Amino acid sequence: MTVRGPIAVTEFGKALVHEHVMCDFIGADKTGRHRYDPEEIVKVMLPFLQAVKERGFSGFVDATPAYIGRDPSVLKRLSELTGLHVLTNTGYYGAADDKFVPSHAFNETADQLAARWVNEWREGIDGTGIKPGFIKIGVDPGPLSEIDRKLVQAAARTHLQTGLTIACHTGEAKAALEVLNIVKSEGVDPSALIVVHADAIPDEQIHEKLAIEGAWVEYDSVGARPINEHVKLISSMVRKGLLDRLLLSHDAGWYWVGEPDGGKDKIRPYTALTDELIPALKSVGIDETVLKKLLIDNPCKAFTVKVRRR
Repeated sequence: MTVRGPIAVTEFGKALVHEHVMCDFIGADKTGRHRYDPEEIVKVMLPFLQAVKERGFSGFVDATPAYIGRDPSVLKRLSELTGLHVLTNTGYYGAADDKFVPSHAFNETADQLAARWVNEWREGIDGTGIKPGFIKIGVDPGPLSEIDRKLVQAAARTHLQTGLTIACHTGEAKAALEVLNIVKSEGVDPSALIVVHADAIPDEQIHEKLAIEGAWVEYDSVGARPINEHVKLISSMVRKGLLDRLLLSHDAGWYWVGEPDGGKDKIRPYTALTDELIPALKSVGIDETVLKKLLIDNPCKAFTVKVRRR
């Protein structure tokens, strides 16, 4: 489900699965559309998305959650201008010590939160008619807090009513495993879960465990870390026969709301994957078949709208 409506799975094509067009880090109680000019954001970010299109990508997943700068209308405009199939999300982000969790989430039940997110799927986001293409949540390092557990439960229940894949910001082993267990306990198959920032988990045995369980392992800091680190991680997963559970992206961008010119000098382009990582992978013997799986087949499967029960 893109910001311009549903497409066939095969249309999604070569995709970046975790990027950001804009972010507002002021906090859930202060953020809002009054803090930025949508046209300025489109103007600043358009060249960065055009560079994605020029490199042969057709899919672009925007992972900015509600209350941190999610704006489906801005994404739709950029999608129209570039032709990219852009996905936005529903869900809440519980990492960063809950700075971006709206106050109502602390008092509502998991079912009440799920009802909010399911409504965005059915009716569209904030009156735009634009529907989310996945569920984005975030948790702090484990053991999970009460609110983080509730967000995961709500995401799982939303999945069972919508078929939307859950992408969970973790980056820490204990949290990642606990999220996986909660998702399973809610009756959701692990193939509906993307473990975001898995490349921040030092223990590769955790990557392996998550993949064997059936979750998606996302290495999404390409370009922010030395390229050879990702060559090593990807080669290891391929060698272990876990290629089918692996996703790649940059976690890059973004227009910084509240900063002059959107912090333009700090915006990271979405180009390191094609310009640096792919040549490095080819140099160690990773072939086109593997690259197609990583950049086309896996993203298409991961973001297919489909209820996945245990």
